[in-house]
Amino acid sequence: MSASFSQRPLYLADQVRELDRRTIEAEGDSFALMRRAGESAYDTLRARWPQVRRLCVLCGGGNNGGDGYVIAALAAADGLVVELVALKPAAELEGSARKAAALAAEAGVEPIDWADELTLDGELIIDAMLGTGARGAPRPPYAAAIAEVNASGRPVVAIDVPSGVDVDTGHVEAAAVRATLTITFIGDKFGLHTGAALDAVGEIIHATLGVDPRRHADIVPVAWRQTRQDLAIALPPRAPNSHKGSHGHVLVVAGAPGMGGAALMTSEMVARVGAGKVSLATDVAHVSASLTRFPEIMARGVRGAPDIEAMVETADVLAVGPGIGTGAWGQAALQSVLAAGKSCVLDADALNLLAGDDGQSRRDDWILTPHPGEAGRLLGLSTGEVQRDRRHAVIALQRRWGGTIVLKGAGTLVYDGERLTLCPFGNPGMGSGGMGDALTGIISGLVGQLGSLGEAARIGVLLHALAADAAALDAGERGLLATDLASYARTLANPQSVSTHADHA
Repeated sequence: MSASFSQRPLYLADQVRELDRRTIEAEGDSFALMRRAGESAYDTLRARWPQVRRLCVLCGGGNNGGDGYVIAALAAADGLVVELVALKPAAELEGSARKAAALAAEAGVEPIDWADELTLDGELIIDAMLGTGARGAPRPPYAAAIAEVNASGRPVVAIDVPSGVDVDTGHVEAAAVRATLTITFIGDKFGLHTGAALDAVGEIIHATLGVDPRRHADIVPVAWRQTRQDLAIALPPRAPNSHKGSHGHVLVVAGAPGMGGAALMTSEMVARVGAGKVSLATDVAHVSASLTRFPEIMARGVRGAPDIEAMVETADVLAVGPGIGTGAWGQAALQSVLAAGKSCVLDADALNLLAGDDGQSRRDDWILTPHPGEAGRLLGLSTGEVQRDRRHAVIALQRRWGGTIVLKGAGTLVYDGERLTLCPFGNPGMGSGGMGDALTGIISGLVGQLGSLGEAARIGVLLHALAADAAALDAGERGLLATDLASYARTLANPQSVSTHADHA
């Protein structure tokens, strides 16, 4: 798992609370940690918005609200005009939050109790209402306050987590604050980086407050967040004596009658990320177009299982699913691939066919790449149930089907039974036809080069997302096509060349 070394740990709320507890126990002062959180957040927002003179701080009743009171006190001491809105009366606060409210009072900030008719003032709004312990739909008065914040049109800084987001899953039950910036403390939280949370968190800044979770070996991260550096670690320069046989022979089985585009997109991506040889088994009608567009790809027309099986014998890695349909052609394609007993990548209709498999297939030498709808069919769940807890869904898929699972979507997850990784890259422009076919090609092309299905899936997801980001940076997200990713994917698959060129520039 070479790419793991630059990845960032992600935790659940209970784990971070345990880190809080240990830090407080070691320091002997819970309020000191709260003050560090407030100071860190205040320094960050002042650096980001130095021109702001009026601040609106909304505080809940727990430690998250206490952080807000500290911010209000610091802002007042700094000469800012502070509107402090209390969702829970300050007199009812306990522990460190009560001390923080007293600190704000000493700075001359008097809280205003929330009322539905209240209009929020301030050029910048601080959301310190609901913290990491909140679950489910926000109740009154928080629901109304969240709606008012979102209607304000002002930039919003969320403290630790936007109110309304489940920090463990990323699920939003009803509504959540739509933050411009989220400042999260001590341990980075898994739920901030996947699913519906991505519509709420804005930019994320992780402030450790001087606490290093890695010093607590018994608190094991639930996942690892990928970084750009993973590409350079996983894809070193090739050996001078290598040849096409060194980098894998991938057979793409795709493109039932009338669906040749998927076959072409998948095959091109296999080649662009550096597979040594690429073969394509497709419907006879697509061969001419395949040879015209990609003469480097060995395309052959197949009419059924015997034709496919003859091509399967010579390949190292098999990719099946894009555009195969669920009819006789698709069934023959899938069965020919599965019967070969070779490493394979399954996507699209191959997954739909697999979901109806009465034989309860399970194997370790495949990669399944479902989107949430396909994942639901593979688990017998609805798409909404998958999205409600994506981490549990990808783990359940791996336990049920084996191998390595890629659960696509915002904050794509990869799980091989040992390590769960999350890709924080990608953009909404990827919501277009063919993006899944491109990913299948990228992952398949990397299997022969990396030698590990789990690593190929992880690096393939990362490369795919970064290629889409690079393409969007050049021309925008809207109108982004799967075929736009090809040249960017090739560049990113050669990270040392990119670095060398940049150094020379």
